[in-house]
Amino acid sequence: MEEINLGDVLHWTPGAKRKLENIPFFVRTQARQRIEAFARKIGSDDVTVEIVEQVRLEVGQ
Repeated sequence: MEEINLGDVLHWTPGAKRKLENIPFFVRTQARQRIEAFARKIGSDDVTVEIVEQVRLEVGQ
């Protein structure tokens, strides 16, 4: 199993931050963790609108 270092800080683009802010506050932390885990999995140092949208599509929302 691949080890993921959650201590790595990812850069969120302004558009991705706006998308995150549109997620209801009571699930925002979980959504952020899922989005960041996906970004790390694909080897990205940045969280972009496209990554947020990809995770949203995979979750089915």
